[in-house]
Amino acid sequence: MANKNTIARMLWRAALILLLLSVALVLPFRWINPPVSMVMLERSWQQRGNDYHLKKQWLSWDEIPRHAALAAVVSEDQNFPKHYGFDLKAIQKAFAERERRGSLRGASTISQQVARNMYLWTGRSWVRKGLEVWFTGLVELCWPKQRILEVYLNIAEWGDGVFGLAAASRYHFRIPAAQLSSWQSALLASSLPSPLNYKPAAPAPHLVERANWNLTQQRRLGGRAWLASLE
Repeated sequence: MANKNTIARMLWRAALILLLLSVALVLPFRWINPPVSMVMLERSWQQRGNDYHLKKQWLSWDEIPRHAALAAVVSEDQNFPKHYGFDLKAIQKAFAERERRGSLRGASTISQQVARNMYLWTGRSWVRKGLEVWFTGLVELCWPKQRILEVYLNIAEWGDGVFGLAAASRYHFRIPAAQLSSWQSALLASSLPSPLNYKPAAPAPHLVERANWNLTQQRRLGGRAWLASLE
């Protein structure tokens, strides 16, 4: 009995330490802009020895064009203002599509992508998925929605070594983010599912089609006013 109690206390202490460490990794970034993400570090490690430089520049929420934020949400997570980290309807649709087509399409929310990009390695495994669920819950608990979207738009990958909206705008269009048009923002947002393969400044027909759909969907949702609940 004594041994069982000792083991139980050790497990409880280990769980408490892990919880506190996790919170310590997430909570400060509610106010502090993260200098780097795990994906950035992994890309740098993979390209070590090559002439590889991270291109990034932080934009505060007030500096982010609202049409660019709207385009990203429309492209990646249209239920972002409503859910608590996980879009259960999108997950159900993804599994239904898997039954029909034999492949599983992505159903990750912006919150999940932030948790994954900030704290985890790339690749697929059940361990990584479990940690993604854990950190997504912490991000949703510790940060307001506006902050989650702000961080997302600053750490999202938009090309080889290109991270965040500011760097993406200069890399692809040679202009600061403040000068992005609605069309350029839609092109950038529409490239997010596969940012290393798309060229927003010289879009292929498929990307043009996606960007046109993005703009149409923005109007259907009510435009920039749709994001007002985040502010």
